[in-house]
Formats: sequence, C-alpha cells, structure tokens
Amino acid sequence: MKRPRITITLIDRKGPCPCHRGHKIGDSYDFDMERGSLCPMAMHVAFPYIDILRYGGEIPGQEKGTAVFCCPDVETINVFRIEKTES
Repeated sequence: MKRPRITITLIDRKGPCPCHRGHKIGDSYDFDMERGSLCPMAMHVAFPYIDILRYGGEIPGQEKGTAVFCCPDVETINVFRIEKTES
C-alpha cells in the first residue's frame, strides 16, 4: 500500500510581523520531499496532524483529509492547511 501524499500550504497570517523564516501566503510544501523547507516550529505543530491523516484518521471539525493549524510564533501566527491526497 502506497502512503498518501501530504501537502502543507500557508493560507493566512494573523500576527503583526512577517514570518521569520520567510514563508508567504500561498507557499506550498510536499511533506515527503520538502519538509526541511518548512519552519521547524510549524513542523512541530503539523506532525501530529500529518500522522493522523496519513494513517487513516480524521480531525474533528475539519474537512475530510485536511487539517488547519497555526504556527506557534505569536508575532507571526501563520495559518497552514494540510491536505492528504491518494497517490
């Protein structure tokens, strides 16, 4: 069985400062190929959601196959969407 593809996309920013890592709204990352490009703080928050989605779970209150989360940097508060797609 092939693992589903995971894409992480920056969809919004709520904080007053630009991202310290340089991420901009619309930036998108393939989890398996580009995970090193994503800010480590955001990846720390994303990883549990990725595991849940990749291995068959769903996030309550989220559209099937997706999760929305924020980075923990209070000055930036980037909002990301994770999407699972079957390869």
